[in-house]
Amino acid sequence: MILELLAGAALASQPVIDAETSKRIDRIVAQTPLVDGHNDLPIAARFRRDGKVVDLQSDSEPLHTDMDRLNQGGVGAQLWSIYIPASVTGDEAVRYTLEQFDITDRLIAHYPDTLAWAKTAADIEHIHASGKIASMAGIEGGHQIGNGNLAVLRQFKRLGAIYMTLTHGRTTGWVDSATDDPKHDGISDFGISVLEEMNRIGMLIDLSHVTEAAMHDALDVSKAPVIFSHSSARALGSHPRNVPDSVLERLPGNGGVVMVTFVPSFLDDAIWQHGANRDAEEARLDSLYTGNPEGKAAALAAWDEANPRPVTSVSRVADHVEHIARVAGYDHVGIGGDFDGISTTVPYLDSVDDYPNLLAELIDRGWSDEQLSKLVGGNFLRALKAAEAVAASMPDTDAVLGTAPMED
Repeated sequence: MILELLAGAALASQPVIDAETSKRIDRIVAQTPLVDGHNDLPIAARFRRDGKVVDLQSDSEPLHTDMDRLNQGGVGAQLWSIYIPASVTGDEAVRYTLEQFDITDRLIAHYPDTLAWAKTAADIEHIHASGKIASMAGIEGGHQIGNGNLAVLRQFKRLGAIYMTLTHGRTTGWVDSATDDPKHDGISDFGISVLEEMNRIGMLIDLSHVTEAAMHDALDVSKAPVIFSHSSARALGSHPRNVPDSVLERLPGNGGVVMVTFVPSFLDDAIWQHGANRDAEEARLDSLYTGNPEGKAAALAAWDEANPRPVTSVSRVADHVEHIARVAGYDHVGIGGDFDGISTTVPYLDSVDDYPNLLAELIDRGWSDEQLSKLVGGNFLRALKAAEAVAASMPDTDAVLGTAPMED
């Protein structure tokens, strides 16, 4: 095996990548930038550091991301998530999003020897060739453009948003969320106009977080490749945030890319079910221990001890990667870890220095250098270049501001 475990307990042991495989991985990521589709460091900085981005290595509550580990992991390009809670809507959502852009901008400015803004595929390639990490932004939810304001969408693109996730955890006035009750049977007529404007300005349509019906609606409409910035395969993990085979089968016709995520509950149904059971137990204890938080905490701790959380593995992540490659093709799979946006991790995919462990697992399964190059970043770059070409081919119309039905 390429990944050999050191002596000791299985989960406490660090995989060792042999020298030949390590050199092969280094060569691949030197030639093709390793692009991660989703990292939540900006919102982690806001919530856990009050927006401060300096001295990432010294946090008393360690993050998944810092500059040293990005370099150790071979990262060549990072899409930083511009996330705000789905409960924040309207003009407040626009303001909150601008604040997140500011945190991201200051993060990049604070590490000029490591990070540099990229707004095009050519920028990514140039920055990677210079030895730095190309940094882009992704808007994580259509609620962030206020009440469907296309002018805001265009300005977010100017600020550096390469993609926009159409929704997050709540259904909006124009698109259904995978984790909320549907209202539009996918995407509304106004939502279609948002997608058309995204095509026109060269902003990638991100379908992570939307329903299967919305995925199909987007594939029916978009002239440019779509992406899933952080989702996995529903055939292997039943979570509604994952991508069903009916959608994977259509990706070759669109050119889109599923960037496989490392969220444990998306990877393994046993972990997803455990989380649902724990949520149900916590709700039950809320009723039993009203006014007694200490009693509730003790009872929940006892439940946790009696019901240990299942664990998954790098191998399981590779299973999702391979399923997508089999159904959609090797041209349609990428990586979107969701680091610093998750509370639990896959052992040995615990932070941004661990990507080589996944690549080594795939090498052990027989993946070629060409296939790995497509996975790490080639597919994303192709999709982005295609979106830029579509935008260049579309007329610069007098687009309206746009307005969607008010969200509930």
